Amino acid sequence: MLGTRLAITAIFAVATMACTTRELSLDEIRSSSERFRDVNVALAEGYVADTECTTAAMMGRSHAIGAMGVHFAREDLLGISAPPNPRVNGTGTHTDFSRPAVLLYEPQSDGSLVLVGVENLVFADAWRAAGHDQPPSFHGVPYDLMSDDPLTSADEAHLFAPHYDRHIWLYRDNPNGIFASFNPKVSCAHFKGSSQEHANHR
Repeated sequence: MLGTRLAITAIFAVATMACTTRELSLDEIRSSSERFRDVNVALAEGYVADTECTTAAMMGRSHAIGAMGVHFAREDLLGISAPPNPRVNGTGTHTDFSRPAVLLYEPQSDGSLVLVGVENLVFADAWRAAGHDQPPSFHGVPYDLMSDDPLTSADEAHLFAPHYDRHIWLYRDNPNGIFASFNPKVSCAHFKGSSQEHANHR
């Protein structure tokens, strides 16, 4: 009987592990993030607006590649441990897209913000310290490594320490692919200042 109980316990543990490590489908992520179309819901759940709208040109890339938009981040999920001094750093290793660490919004001409995508980000040092020797991946696609090149005038990591990130453009078609870093169909043309001011227009 003991052997049977141990076998059942082992099977249950493996099944539980499989459930907790299963990657969500894009439809599941869309369903769980749909509420953030209202930026005030994101603010109420602890997301903090960036003060910039990030474009490819700002990070030393071709303007034609497009933009990321305005980042709204959950600092607790990122494990933020240091402000920009000179770079934002953190200890988080969160990769669960049922609770994305970052939401991406596009500013509109009327001052509102439209949800265009979601993102997860882990700091490279923290990821390696957790015992990983390969970047995180989603559906078999490794996260992108973002790291500033001190030999250029651009900031390729937009004031962040070296990190891995994965964008998913769930709410705006991206001709470069749903997992691309930038989206040519996202614009910062209507960004006029503080992201918080945009949020207050909703």
